[in-house]
Amino acid sequence: MLYRFARLLLRVLFKLLYRFEAVGAGRIPAQGGVILASNHTSLLDPIALGIGVDRKVHYMAKAELFKVPGFGALIANLGAFPVKRGGVSKEAIRTAIGILREGKVMGIFPEGTRKDVGLMGKRGAMSMAFRAGSAVVPVALVGSYRPFTKMKAVYGAPLDMQALAGDGSPEAQEAATELLMSRIKEMLNTGRPAQ
Repeated sequence: MLYRFARLLLRVLFKLLYRFEAVGAGRIPAQGGVILASNHTSLLDPIALGIGVDRKVHYMAKAELFKVPGFGALIANLGAFPVKRGGVSKEAIRTAIGILREGKVMGIFPEGTRKDVGLMGKRGAMSMAFRAGSAVVPVALVGSYRPFTKMKAVYGAPLDMQALAGDGSPEAQEAATELLMSRIKEMLNTGRPAQ
């Protein structure tokens, strides 16, 4: 209930402030585990990634945020779970894979941190997808968060995970990550969903 209310409120605010539009969200599978994998340039990206989606989106968040009185409980209720500073722990990976195996949606930023330029993805998202048997949907957050400028979340077609998985080796994960990042880059350049 809280998540739905927050999503509706943020949809309205983002529409008013950033002329926000979600393009291609209907491509996201309605059931089963899904990773929404996106570029990452702003602290507002998790909101933009999730508000155009009808399913609840879960995220990793810095463990320190959960220590802030009230705020930690709020973000936990909104689908976040803690990850320790200095890299993603095995515990956080197990939690993410568990969420995916339960048929839920994870929002992941394959670059690992906010970047203004370049799209160098780490293979963690694809590794989790292979292990959980989940779908992966590339997402491009296009535009800026300057008030009254156009901002879009563009959702591409799910990647063909059976064709990409191969033997699940690090090389297969690397190749899948390169394809994922190329789809995100294509959508950033065109502003339209990748096929």
